[in-house]
Amino acid sequence: MNAAAFSLQGRVAVVTGSGRNIGRAIARALARAGAAVVVNGHRDRDALDSVVRDIVRDGGRATAVLADVADPVAVRRMVDSAIETFGRVDIAVSNVGVRRLQPFLEVDLEAWNAAIAVNLTSAYALAQAVLPGMIERGFGRLIHVSGMPIYTGRYGNKVPAIAAKAGLHGLAKGLADEFGHAGVTSNLLAPGMIDTERDWSQYPGVDAQRRAADVPVGRLGAVDDVAHACVYLASDEAGYVNGQTIHLNGGQVMF
Repeated sequence: MNAAAFSLQGRVAVVTGSGRNIGRAIARALARAGAAVVVNGHRDRDALDSVVRDIVRDGGRATAVLADVADPVAVRRMVDSAIETFGRVDIAVSNVGVRRLQPFLEVDLEAWNAAIAVNLTSAYALAQAVLPGMIERGFGRLIHVSGMPIYTGRYGNKVPAIAAKAGLHGLAKGLADEFGHAGVTSNLLAPGMIDTERDWSQYPGVDAQRRAADVPVGRLGAVDDVAHACVYLASDEAGYVNGQTIHLNGGQVMF
């Protein structure tokens, strides 16, 4: 990717859930494009520090903030820390997610609320924390990482995650409508089957290689496929893209 084509020089980004996999790739890609990046996770400090080291080694700027984004107070503190360190937040990427395998009739209220808190309330809290500054400066990018199952419904025994991520879709569109006039865009990325490190016990019966054979481009997605789309949405060049979903599934499902 030609980073100069979508320069983020001088911008500041917060990326939740960026200690590994897609979030890590997004954080590194934004940094390569010129943004200072706040790397976030809620328990693995070593993973966050590793991402920061990678970014700094490549000449970028980054800091790690350990925060449970299911807690709106912790999100506010993280954004305050970002502003204290880098002066502002221009780009907010809601990437964190939990997809626990559990039959719906076994989902109690505590499990339901936990899924909503991580997958949806975290994005609400991040938007609330960053929007005032974005509006004041007349520029902002809200990017929400969702997934293909909210459009297909196919996500075996993970109803709370589907419901929460579908809510994320509604949140993104509502924000796009309300704040587009202020120079703030809000969009979603919907990855399909991405080749990541994961707990395969949560995906019984999934054959990754068979899935790859079903994708018209002939492969699983890479984390950088998602990261490159995120850089585009974060850039000035994407200023007319608002309230939209970019599907990243290699044509496996065509909407």
